Amino acid sequence: MSKGTVDVVWSGQWVAERLGVGLEGDPRLPELLGLALRRNPKRAHLLVSNVLGKHVPQRPSVVHEAGAGLGRRVRALLGDGAAARAVVLGYAETATGLGHAVADGLGLAPYLHSTRREVPGVAPTGGFEEEHSHATSHLLLPEDPDFLAGDGPLVLVDDEFSTGRTVLNTIAALHARFPRERYVVVALVDMRSAQDRARLTDFAAELGARVDLVALAAGTVSLPEGVLTAGQALVERYEALPVPATEAGSAPPAPPAGVARRCGGESAPVSTGSGAEPRFREGAGQGPVSRRDGAQPHACGPAVPDPAALPAPSLLPPQPQGALGFAPGPGKGRGRGEIPRRDGDRPAPTRPAVPNAAYRNRIDLGWPAGLPDGGRHGFTPAHRAQLEAALPAMGARIAAALPEGASRILVLGTEELMYAPLRLAQAIEPAFDDVRFSTTTRSPVLPVDDPGYAIRSRITFPAHDDPSDGPGERYAYNVAGGRFDAIVAVVDSAADTPGLHAPGGLLDRLAEHTGHVLLAVVPSYVPAHRTPDRQAAVSMPEPLRGPAFSSYEPEEVGWLLQDLSGVELEAPTEEREEAIQSGGAHYAESLPVEYQPSEEYQALFHSALDASAARVARAVGAVTEAVLAERTPRPVLVSLARAGTPVGVLMRRWARHVHGLDVPHYAVSIVRGRGIDPNALRWLAAHHDPADVVFVDGWTGKGAITRELAEALVDFPGFDPRLAVLADPGHCVETYGTRDDFLIPSACLNSTVSGLVSRTVLRSDLVGPHDFHGAKFYRELAGADVSRSFLDAVTARFAEVREDAALDAKETAASDRTPTWAGWAAVERISEEYGIHDVNLVKPGVGETTRVLLRRVPWKILAKRGAGADLDHVRLLAAQRGVPVEEVEGLPYSCVGLIHPRYTRGATGADGTAVAAQ
Repeated sequence: MSKGTVDVVWSGQWVAERLGVGLEGDPRLPELLGLALRRNPKRAHLLVSNVLGKHVPQRPSVVHEAGAGLGRRVRALLGDGAAARAVVLGYAETATGLGHAVADGLGLAPYLHSTRREVPGVAPTGGFEEEHSHATSHLLLPEDPDFLAGDGPLVLVDDEFSTGRTVLNTIAALHARFPRERYVVVALVDMRSAQDRARLTDFAAELGARVDLVALAAGTVSLPEGVLTAGQALVERYEALPVPATEAGSAPPAPPAGVARRCGGESAPVSTGSGAEPRFREGAGQGPVSRRDGAQPHACGPAVPDPAALPAPSLLPPQPQGALGFAPGPGKGRGRGEIPRRDGDRPAPTRPAVPNAAYRNRIDLGWPAGLPDGGRHGFTPAHRAQLEAALPAMGARIAAALPEGASRILVLGTEELMYAPLRLAQAIEPAFDDVRFSTTTRSPVLPVDDPGYAIRSRITFPAHDDPSDGPGERYAYNVAGGRFDAIVAVVDSAADTPGLHAPGGLLDRLAEHTGHVLLAVVPSYVPAHRTPDRQAAVSMPEPLRGPAFSSYEPEEVGWLLQDLSGVELEAPTEEREEAIQSGGAHYAESLPVEYQPSEEYQALFHSALDASAARVARAVGAVTEAVLAERTPRPVLVSLARAGTPVGVLMRRWARHVHGLDVPHYAVSIVRGRGIDPNALRWLAAHHDPADVVFVDGWTGKGAITRELAEALVDFPGFDPRLAVLADPGHCVETYGTRDDFLIPSACLNSTVSGLVSRTVLRSDLVGPHDFHGAKFYRELAGADVSRSFLDAVTARFAEVREDAALDAKETAASDRTPTWAGWAAVERISEEYGIHDVNLVKPGVGETTRVLLRRVPWKILAKRGAGADLDHVRLLAAQRGVPVEEVEGLPYSCVGLIHPRYTRGATGADGTAVAAQ
């Protein structure tokens, strides 16, 4: 051996030497498979695929083509007529992406994969067992209960066939319910023994059906007697070795020439390669070395030569040198090329030495509305076409979010979510030197840091998708030590839970091994086919609509509320204030007496509306354009009753006026300290994709409702907690029309500008556990109603502000919109300076100040010195109620309303003396 070279080491050599396990048959098997060990009472060894994209990071184009090529062979076998009548079924969790790719290659058939995740509201149409697996039960949850009912061929896809028992269980279970004449079994490798092959042949004869088999390579695994016991003992011995503290993220030095590259991770014993007792190493990745055949080994995986050099006839597609290996490729001329390269041919930069400095950004994919996240509920050729059309734009969004100069990228899927992240990885592959794809798994495998072992490192983290089998550990293999410049973690929205983001969670653990962690969330598909539990949500009362409830047109808004118009709920303002501040009652348990505006105040309202209609219209346009561009192209607007409702109606009108969209709009109740109405959320989830729901409010003050919404939605992870508002003077949200604190005329009045609907009510004797929150419809105030006048005046200005609104949205999108919570800080400061010591009694902004004057017992008003006509109505209301207005320099809002602290214990004024009633 010449200096600077090493022999190619098969990634199954370590297991083979210790247990006598070997691969016999097709000479391509060592290139396709490695070996590892796992704790499993039925089978200790694990065949580790190099082209599956599960345990070994691989080029996404190679992973997809491995399956798509098999799919093309199935189509040739069946003929187009039978292929068009076929159904493809993949196995969870390992083959969900492979089955998708086979369906892509076949091109004409819908796809379904089994799942181990129970989906609330979806009834299984079948299931089967996987005997040798650590997790056995497979569920079939197609949206269409007749998905498997046709008589066309059934194509079953798994990553490898070791015994064929899973196939027998599947066919037996499905044939009894959906009999058919032909089955095609597809796998990357067929490793059955002669006895197992005969068993499948006899089974097919008894069934009276034809069973064909298509695989990249075939052979057998030679297992000496007692290998299971020996393997279990070996696993126990290695797992019992002490594990040192993780050397998180230090970039290891390159080895001297001729030393095999190693990489480490969690609990990876380092083998001496000679059968001696191993020692543990963590974070022990080293530099690459050359090989005699020119191929390059990957930092964490087996070396695989150029597939063009494989013995003919190879079933793998021709690839550039190293494409099935693990070294950075040429970076040019690969893939479709829709995304331009951003770094030329620069080498990959070394990642920071301190991995905890990694930042985490959420990438807005712009996932198409209604497109399933995978095959759990079925994926049709039409869905495939929709995905193909959207991939370039989604890939561009990911590429733009990755750090400048990044070269080596890992796109990491999660358990059954393999296909969507695979295709996203494939979409960015042409733009970077080296893009890899793999996924997390629930399969526990022993890691050993040896070039002759397939699992070189392991990252362990807790489950974050509320699995039906309870909490447990999950794993990412061959990621630690991989020297990735950035890792893009892709999860579905059901798995985007606090556990994902928690210390020790997946994102936190990934940050130990790269300088940049990004998160992309694919909306979890909500099927229309639902169980009785889901039907209970569907059968809830339909939303209340005008004219029976509210003065809005029925199509403008549906109120997810119950009508309490016949209940006496109003109480004098001072009486309510005393009860609220003394802790005797919650503000949502009663209603203030509706303010009846004087002629002078009504004139002020109309004057304000004339002056600000264009400004409001521009902000409406800006926030709506932001929602359509960044959140979802088919939003379901859900306004927070009641201040958010006029804004939601206007956003709906803008979407129709500018884009021709008929956007659903609902109003729901949210109560500070009590959260959002959970039954309203259940109704929304039963009728719409929660990922499309955009919560809307009028403005932010200090951000209390923003926080309330985020906390309330923790128990409903499918919903996006980010609030969209017309005005964000509190700097509390990232989706807004403006951050100016200006007069929004709808803040000047109560129900008479909000469809004659009261604020919402939540009282245990009126609202049961299965009821919507309540509200009243003040029909008797119809003569003073200006709700439609307000909407029409703003809508009339849409045309003139359209270009400015679009420009505002673009400029805002390009700016730093990170919430600073400046409003909250200002409120805390004012609370202390004025001796109130309760932030709930400080209401910042012109909208909140107006509410104080209309509903609460005001103490004083702080007005920004020089504030003009925006505060005319505030000054008038203050004069009517005998409330002093104090002008203040440098106030971050136009004005701030201070609620009378008379009923707070020990409340004092700024001079330290007791405050007298005004």
